[in-house]
Amino acid sequence: MDIRKVVDGQRQRRAYRVRKKVRGSAERPRLCINRSLTNFGCQVIDDASGLTIVSATTRDKDVRGSIGYGGNCEAAKKLGKIVAERAIAKGIKTVCLDRGSCKYHGRVAAFADAAREAGLEF
Repeated sequence: MDIRKVVDGQRQRRAYRVRKKVRGSAERPRLCINRSLTNFGCQVIDDASGLTIVSATTRDKDVRGSIGYGGNCEAAKKLGKIVAERAIAKGIKTVCLDRGSCKYHGRVAAFADAAREAGLEF
């Protein structure tokens, strides 16, 4: 069997395992993380209505200038502060973290810690 299919299947199973425990609502939306080698992104999603409330990524023009390279822990920290400020401006104080298939380590942990420091509660 093709190794890429095996790895993709394992990644999907990890993501499903996390997502079956994490549900977003209007009171406590889901903070979903998207990570690649060179960029980092996140969305605050209300699963009841299926709407994205707040989003930020290292590819955004206003974020790109202050971050520079988007694939490191420093960029994840800055993005955590930015998304927390945007969420608090929309009236969201508590979220549930959806790390997807990523481990809570490195960039994901740096992002979550920065968002907590900026005022979001997980």
